[in-house]
Formats: sequence, C-alpha cells, structure tokens
Amino acid sequence: MPIKTDVWTVGMSPTKLRQSRLASEQLLEEMIINSPSILSDEWMLIGRQENTGMGGRIDLLALAPDGALVLIELKRDRTPREVVAQTLDYAAWVENLRGDEIAAIYKRFRPGCSLDVDFLVRFGRVLDDDELNKSHQLIIVATELDASSERIVEYLSKRDIPINVLCFQIFEVGDQQLLSRSWLLDPVQTQVNAVSTSEGHNEPWNGEFYCSFGDSVSRSWADAVEFGFIAGGGGAWYSKTLQVLSPGDRVWVNIPQKGYVGVGLVLGTATPANEFTVIQDGVERRVLEVATRARYHAEFVADPERCEYFVPIRWLETVPLEQAVREIGMFGNQNTICRPTTPKWRWTIERLKQRFPLFEAEAVTEKDGV
Repeated sequence: MPIKTDVWTVGMSPTKLRQSRLASEQLLEEMIINSPSILSDEWMLIGRQENTGMGGRIDLLALAPDGALVLIELKRDRTPREVVAQTLDYAAWVENLRGDEIAAIYKRFRPGCSLDVDFLVRFGRVLDDDELNKSHQLIIVATELDASSERIVEYLSKRDIPINVLCFQIFEVGDQQLLSRSWLLDPVQTQVNAVSTSEGHNEPWNGEFYCSFGDSVSRSWADAVEFGFIAGGGGAWYSKTLQVLSPGDRVWVNIPQKGYVGVGLVLGTATPANEFTVIQDGVERRVLEVATRARYHAEFVADPERCEYFVPIRWLETVPLEQAVREIGMFGNQNTICRPTTPKWRWTIERLKQRFPLFEAEAVTEKDGV
C-alpha cells in the first residue's frame, strides 16, 4: 500500500487537515539544502546537481558517519520506473568515485571548505580514506508514492540493495503549510544492507555479527566486560543498528584502531540507558549508576534519538584492550552492528576463531530456550 499519512488537530472536535502540494519540488530541494535534518540528522550534505558524465545530474549527495555515500534523488515528474532506473544508473557512477573526486565535489558545493576538516567537525572523527565510499545508500525523495514504486523498491531491498524512499506530504493549516516525513522501509535495514553489500564479491552471510565498540570518553570496554554489554549512542545512526540483534546471536567486538577484543552471545534486545540494568554485588542497578568509566552520552539520557542504548551480552571470551587482536586485512567498519557478506569477513572470522578458542564454549544459547 502506498505511503499515506492523515493528520488531525487535537481537541474535542478533531479536524482533519487538508492535504496540499508544494509550489514545486525545487522548493523541497532548497528546503533540504537549508535544513538537511529534514532528510536525516545523521548525514552530511556534500554535493548538489553533480554531472555524472552519463547524461544526467544527481540531485544531492551526502556522507554518512562511516564514510558511506548517500545518493539522494528527487522524484520530480518522472514515472516510478524512470526514477528507480535513474537512481540505479547513478549508483554505478557513485560506486566508482575516488576520494579526490569526492573532495572536489565538496569544494564545488562548499567553496573554500575542506571535506576532511568539515567531516571531523560534523562527526568528531577523522575521515579515513580506506573507509570513504566503501558502501553507499540510494534514497528516492517523493511527495507522493505509488504502488509500483513501492513494489520495485521493496523487491530490491529484500535482495540487499540499499535503497529506500523518503516520502514527504504537505498539509494546510490556515495559510501555513506543514511538512510530514515517512520512510517506506525501516532506514536501519537500508543502513545494514549498505554495509552488507560493500566491497563487492558478496557471498552468503556466515551468521556472525560484527560490532564496532568505540573505546573513548563515550564508552568503556572495561565496563562492558565487567557488566556484560555492548552499547552505542550519540545519534540514531550509531544506536539503531543494535536493533538487528536477537537473543542467541553471536557478536565479535572490534575497537576501531585497536583490534578485536571479545566474542559473546546476545541475551536481550537494545534498551535505552535509563531503562537498562545490570547486576553488581548481587543487586540490580541502573547501568549509568555503576558503569562510571565513561560518559555513555548521559547528557542525552532523556532523548530517545541521541541517548546510549545497551544490549546485554554473555561473554564467551575477552581480552584487555592492550591485547586486542589486529591483523592486516581484517574487516573493520564504523557501524555499531552489521552483518557483512564479504570474503574479508569470512577470513576475519576464521582468524578470530583461532585467536579466541573459547568462542564455542557455550553451545546452548537463548535461542534454544535455556
């Protein structure tokens, strides 16, 4: 069923708002440029109306915190098949962009600015050339969505193509227009698909989950080991991928720039900081009361989008940070959770199973009902 939202005023006699239209989709593009959070709080716009050299121009180009490119196409007046085909065609161009070409695109978008400097300011981390454009997402922006477009996009997404539709609807209240936003598919799935299909040469997923656990002022590996958890927060991009984990899943934990430090079994689902509890000295306590080696974005504890989320873990084997396992060629990514389908991930797991021989020490999992 095509996306459709209805809006009412609140009161004893609710009034349904009349649906309206923008003067032009050019206006929507201008609104996005002036306020990128209309699209996402987690992306950084880096380009607009870039010539692909294949007879077309992309509408917008953005960067995600892991260096993935986000191709954004406005539907405008094209038919469903035209806009999807055009987006896939442009994806072939995006996939092959080199680091210097991406930097040049940003200079045209923000003259006098540096992509490296602005990325550091925006995301608080250095833009690693090895991570830049390792994956990409395809986002179609529409002010209305038909059933044909929905079927095509859902078909592609089920086959791990990282494509989604962001549908905007316009409503009238007096002489003012209101803008609503709805995703066709869960954007977490699109984010996960982007990582899963990165680097090409994909193969069936081996069932092993990857976790990027940033050890810094934001979270502590020593806390994670002591109290049994993994965590992510500071923004939806960092925390929402924790939702793909289910009890019984096996997770291998990597600390960027350090190496792999542990493997464990998931015991529960992602829970916000103000609800997550751990056991200390036989007493159940809130995690932020006892995990005091890091901040865990405590300043955002009341904000469901930016607060830290925790997943309980039964550790099978861990090592201290100074003994982290790091070898040339091992898989790494900034996404908190992903399920890679690259040969590099299979090879990484083969090596890690040698370095963490207790990975199968507890064969019975929560999925077995124990």
